[in-house]
Amino acid sequence: MNKQLQQAQAQAMTLAVPGNDLDAYMRAVNAVPVLSAEDEQRLAERLYFDQDLDAARNLVLAHLRFVVHIARSYTGYGLPLGDLVQEGNVGLMKAVKRFDPNKGVRLVSFAVHWIKAEIHEYVIRNWRIVKVATTKAQRKLFFNLRSQKKRLGRLTLEEAQRVADDLGVTTEQVKEMEGRLGAYDASFDGPTNDDDDNTVVSPAAYLHSDNSDPADLLAEQDQQQRESRQLGSALMALDERSRDILERRWLADQKSTLQELADEYGVSAERIRQLENNAIKKLRNAIAA
Repeated sequence: MNKQLQQAQAQAMTLAVPGNDLDAYMRAVNAVPVLSAEDEQRLAERLYFDQDLDAARNLVLAHLRFVVHIARSYTGYGLPLGDLVQEGNVGLMKAVKRFDPNKGVRLVSFAVHWIKAEIHEYVIRNWRIVKVATTKAQRKLFFNLRSQKKRLGRLTLEEAQRVADDLGVTTEQVKEMEGRLGAYDASFDGPTNDDDDNTVVSPAAYLHSDNSDPADLLAEQDQQQRESRQLGSALMALDERSRDILERRWLADQKSTLQELADEYGVSAERIRQLENNAIKKLRNAIAA
């Protein structure tokens, strides 16, 4: 490579990660000449067969301008262009690492899918505080539906059905994603306004829980533990027959009937009921004490 090319590549390498001066970064990457098909093939073979890192660097640098071009198409999500470019660069490097020069395709055709995949992941992670798409189908729907809505506005039922048919999803999934796209992140304890006519009520003002006080929660927990200990002590104080009747009538997964217990103990069902009621009264008195 000539001296001019080497200088341009060295300049781009120092700005491989877009910083605050994005214009300087773009000037640097645009100064790197585009590779001819022959030069690209030669570099790709050096990387593929000899693991030549210099060849990998030259391939990456020559395609950084292409990443910028793709990243610009995602600026409508309100995310910094520099971050989009950075994520796209990660995808480019992954593509260069996996590029097979024997396939007979240009690197740019192969890399576009990796670049977009990394940018997609970044957009999904950062577009909203709450993720709007987690599955592969939802992510496909997220990006396609945004472009459809820019053209159509709010979807009618017929348009939603057409989008669903095109993307291989259900109409319900299309409408659900449309609702997510139309939602917005709200601050839990947003700013207040002293002007009564323009007061914005934040969720903190109306999402109140009576059980949110740590002191109340601790007191309730202590009460439950105390009652649990008292119940255990009261059960142990019962005679063996009464305790067995209570456990099999109230605590067992498969509860016994009065008649089953009566047959087992050789008494009437009414007697079992009386023993059960007496045992319950003893438990209540022990807990209330």
